[in-house]
Amino acid sequence: MLDTYRARLQGLPDPPAPGAQNWQVVREVRDQRRFRAVVAERPARGRLRAGLARRLHLRRTRPTC
Repeated sequence: MLDTYRARLQGLPDPPAPGAQNWQVVREVRDQRRFRAVVAERPARGRLRAGLARRLHLRRTRPTC
């Protein structure tokens, strides 16, 4: 409400409604993480799935007593 009030006093357009740009923020965070992975010379995609697969594979190959 305060942002809308201030914008009207200053003659600026109303700010976007809360939550209107959530998906854009999610995409930007994902792109930033992929970029950092590439710069660090790590795989940019599939890291979570590969990590889980390694963990599950290690559990299956351990000998049981």
